[in-house]
Amino acid sequence: MSEVKPIYKFDKNSNRKEWRIVNDGVMGGLSMGLIQVNLEGNGVFSGHVTLENNGGFCLVRHDLVRIPVDAFSKFAVKIKGDGKKYAFRCKSGEHQRHTYSFDFKSSKEWQTIEIPFAEMEAVFRGEELKLPNYHGDYLAQIAFIIKNGIEEDFKLEIDSIALK
Repeated sequence: MSEVKPIYKFDKNSNRKEWRIVNDGVMGGLSMGLIQVNLEGNGVFSGHVTLENNGGFCLVRHDLVRIPVDAFSKFAVKIKGDGKKYAFRCKSGEHQRHTYSFDFKSSKEWQTIEIPFAEMEAVFRGEELKLPNYHGDYLAQIAFIIKNGIEEDFKLEIDSIALK
């Protein structure tokens, strides 16, 4: 299974409106995240997480037309970060309430992180669920979230997300 299927590749013509920011304001928080495309053509997810008002996270997500992914076993995410911990998330259906999540520590250098489907845990509002890990049948959404339990600025550059 060495085939690679691109899911999203940022470039200078990428429409940032294809990505949606969800800040902790949905729960009363005051954190602020945004997504931009920089001069190099990379997606830049950045902002400030605050714990005020029960806050504590910023998320950026991209909804897909649901596709079968059972010929693959992992995601390959090419990113450059700030040394902070993030999570990559996905959903297998557009009406699914929980997501599957994988934590990773970013590097200040470009890196490709491979995320095995079998290591993505089911979560809902930050809580682990007693459900099987991502089974890798369908894909309807991809996302990045920062939620480290501290007040901090953050910046994550995203080049591409692919299936392997």
